[in-house]
Amino acid sequence: MDQATATTSKTAILLMHCPDQKGIISHITLFIHENQGNIIYLDQYVDRVEKRFYMRVEFEIDQFNIPEEKIYDYFETLLAKKYAMTFNLYFNDRKPRMALFVTKMSHCLYDILSRTDSGELKVEIPMIISNHVHLKKVADKFNIPFYHFEMNKENKVEQEKAQLELMKKHDINFVVLARYMQILSSDFIESYPNKIINIHHSFLPAFVGAKPYHAAHERGVKIIGATSHYVTTDLDAGPIIEQDVAKVSHKDTVKELIRKGKDLEKIVLSRAIYQHVNRKLMAYKNKTIIFD
Repeated sequence: MDQATATTSKTAILLMHCPDQKGIISHITLFIHENQGNIIYLDQYVDRVEKRFYMRVEFEIDQFNIPEEKIYDYFETLLAKKYAMTFNLYFNDRKPRMALFVTKMSHCLYDILSRTDSGELKVEIPMIISNHVHLKKVADKFNIPFYHFEMNKENKVEQEKAQLELMKKHDINFVVLARYMQILSSDFIESYPNKIINIHHSFLPAFVGAKPYHAAHERGVKIIGATSHYVTTDLDAGPIIEQDVAKVSHKDTVKELIRKGKDLEKIVLSRAIYQHVNRKLMAYKNKTIIFD
């Protein structure tokens, strides 16, 4: 059983990685068993090249001997330090809090909000932030606070600082750039490491600029695609979370290419958000490990 099948019990989700070595699984499962936890999901992966071990385990804690607020400290002391683990601990009854950043294009925004409204994406959205006012009407339809930050070269540092302060005030856990047409500063990115998800077409670096679909059409491309990734200081080069493609032909107009591209962007971005909010992925160096 995984989180998608939704147990009514309260569970803890452990995501961890460390140098590969003997005994990791047995010691972690023993820790859970001895404290009256019940494992409902366990998956692991070993990267033979990096010699690194990855694991996701979810376990029921209704009868757990260790108080919820102390599980992290106990695990760190008894296991993480011993195996040089990097780990995160989450609980299934706490919805992640997501800030949506948008500009003028609405297709990804509508898709995310509808999936959240239907319960498909179990996430809270305390705010929508934009450098334009065009999509305030969408935020109003879904009763989500909308914050407008006009951006230019002169005020970018000041405005990003204000955005970060607003997100801190509302306890934002991660950010989604739903076709937000601004380049984030390194200070902003470093405030949310591997917690900013972006979406873009997959023509890069072949077709750059404001009209990539026009350029692709002129070259007669046969596939179009979309890529969702974590944002790093290397532009559009962060750890990839999801990708997908669609076949196209000479019969497709630029308008049709754009339509198909938008569909891909919506699907790929929603998949990436789903993996993130369900604690099914982790990033190491410039690569993601995804537990399906």
